[in-house]
Amino acid sequence: MVKDPLPEPAHRGRKTRRGARVLVRCHGRVLLMSDSDPGVPGSSWWVLPGGGIDEGESPREAAARELAEETGHHVVPQALTGPIAHRVVTHGYSDRILVQDEDFFLLDVEQEFDVDTSAFTATERTRMGRWGWFSQQQMSSMELWPLQARELAAWRGQLCRELGTMDESTVPVAATSW
Repeated sequence: MVKDPLPEPAHRGRKTRRGARVLVRCHGRVLLMSDSDPGVPGSSWWVLPGGGIDEGESPREAAARELAEETGHHVVPQALTGPIAHRVVTHGYSDRILVQDEDFFLLDVEQEFDVDTSAFTATERTRMGRWGWFSQQQMSSMELWPLQARELAAWRGQLCRELGTMDESTVPVAATSW
């Protein structure tokens, strides 16, 4: 079976934005959301809740808003610790390239909560579906974005960790065909 060629990188839309993510922990377990690239059948990985920062928002405000939108769990921005980490990441998807300069915040909760995805955007409903609370041991066998999510789960008050610049792509930015 011949697969359709992927769009040339110049033909995939490219977007650069600031972003914020939240590491939610509960007694050693971390809340993760599944994500996928609909243009790459069978693709799947796990992410921390979060997304883009809207105009006029601080990273902390965006992290709290994104947490509410993606999980239904509402907190005031001041409840978040951090940022605990920072990175610049390139995500090459089958239909676009996203370069995100993102900060990570921490929220420790006393009780695991069920995720409410009713505020998902149409795109999120297509790409994301599953969620769960996972131990660091379980996370060691999962595909995680960021790769350092397991290490971040062990955060204990250190200074903000610089994760650097990285590529987490289902379709590499330089890919021209499958």
